[in-house]
Amino acid sequence: MSGFLDDIEALVPALRRYARALTGNADWADDLVQDCLERAIAKQSLWRPIGPLRPWLFRIMINIHRNDRRRRRGAPEPEALDLLPFEPASPAPQGARLALAETAAALDRLPAEQRQALLLVALEGMSYAEAAGVLDIPMGTLMSRIGRAREALRALVDGTGPRLRSVK
Repeated sequence: MSGFLDDIEALVPALRRYARALTGNADWADDLVQDCLERAIAKQSLWRPIGPLRPWLFRIMINIHRNDRRRRRGAPEPEALDLLPFEPASPAPQGARLALAETAAALDRLPAEQRQALLLVALEGMSYAEAAGVLDIPMGTLMSRIGRAREALRALVDGTGPRLRSVK
């Protein structure tokens, strides 16, 4: 069991990074990682060491995130105090920081399926096969979602495309 826990511990930074990108909120991301780790340790007997542990953990995280989103659908989203509008007390940040904030905001506007696929491949560096396995979708579907996500991001950041809408 010690090797299993050591392997999980090595993956915590990647899990935290992906959770933060998924939720856009540090507190929710920490809760998501904790729930993921609790479930992985509790369900350790279900993991078969024939493949890498990383996709298994990411799949657990995606499933927990999806369940949380379903549960929160009817409830209003609380606004974090750091996101409330206010007048900045200091001069505007550098151009690169603005571009990063703009890209992050555009990423948040993507449909969840596209954002999850893009983050697994672009942020976490997973292969298409690994990411498709984590999301439990065919590789062609994954590639299509990534392509649409990249195109939408380009259009949103450049200001040339239509505004994204949420499809239910």
